[in-house]
Amino acid sequence: MATKTKTKKKALIRPLGDRVLVQRVEAEAVTAGGILLPESAKEKPKEGIVISLGEGRTLDSGEKSTFSIKAGDRVLFTSYAGTDVKFEGDEYMIMREDDILAIIG
Repeated sequence: MATKTKTKKKALIRPLGDRVLVQRVEAEAVTAGGILLPESAKEKPKEGIVISLGEGRTLDSGEKSTFSIKAGDRVLFTSYAGTDVKFEGDEYMIMREDDILAIIG
């Protein structure tokens, strides 16, 4: 009897317009001075990795704008940026490109 194997295809989130999908990097567990921080004392990091991009904002001419970032970039963003999303056990943020302040590296 032949068995069928199911291939689990990982679904992904595709942002719309000028939005980007970012996954936060892990918060530091130890301060620069060597103090171990409990989970409750850690701040949410304001940096992450760009996972995917939307198709761009529609300009008045009808064309799509281009992004100044790309998937895989490590970025800094504002404190109140985006919307937290949990998808298949992973946490992401969906934010506008305007909320991104800089590319690291």
